[in-house]
Amino acid sequence: MCTVSLIARKNGYVLAMNRDEKLSRVAGLPPSKRMIQGRTIISPSEPGGGTWIAVNDAGVTFALINWYAIKTKVKTDFVSRGKVVNAVYALDSPGSATEALENLPLEKINPFRVIGIFPETNEVVQWQWNLKKLVCKKHRWRAQQWISSGFDEPAAQRVRSRTFQKALNHKSAGTLAWLRRLHCSHTPQSGPFSTCMHRADAATVSYTEIAVSPNTATMVHHVGAPCQFQLNAES
Repeated sequence: MCTVSLIARKNGYVLAMNRDEKLSRVAGLPPSKRMIQGRTIISPSEPGGGTWIAVNDAGVTFALINWYAIKTKVKTDFVSRGKVVNAVYALDSPGSATEALENLPLEKINPFRVIGIFPETNEVVQWQWNLKKLVCKKHRWRAQQWISSGFDEPAAQRVRSRTFQKALNHKSAGTLAWLRRLHCSHTPQSGPFSTCMHRADAATVSYTEIAVSPNTATMVHHVGAPCQFQLNAES
């Protein structure tokens, strides 16, 4: 259950992610910086060591969302999807990421989608695993969004996508302030389909924002639903 929004720019990008989880789930840990395979990585993490989003010093971001539309699940001896981003977060090309994902024990990992943003070549790549086949899809370098929901994924995709497309018509579209407002949004109403998601048993539990320019890559991370804290509305 997540919403990932990308604003692609001429010389970099900004990406925001609302992480939606059951309220009973153990909270994630704040971002930390580490050196992996000669690259500096910044990412929050699960207590078990996995993560759902990371950026490296090449400006490459990887973000993981579940794929609830695929109903088949691993029944026993499964491997956490949190290990998926760990396998690729030090890499800087779609080809090397594909190879790393193919080397995972995929048959033990539940369906997922991984989004990779590669600013050096202006590539946006999505890998999809449905327990049968790993598919790599390339997307255009433009503003776009990915959505998952364990409540009703098709409906969440329709409603949130409609909110996103309508917001793109606003005169401030593409600014950081605009992106933050979008991820705080309760349009059309606060509930399971709003971008800032709220249900009795689940909610948006964190907001992560990555900004990449030719010389810098930064991450902002807040624990809790975005509507509960004041984001600095910088443009």
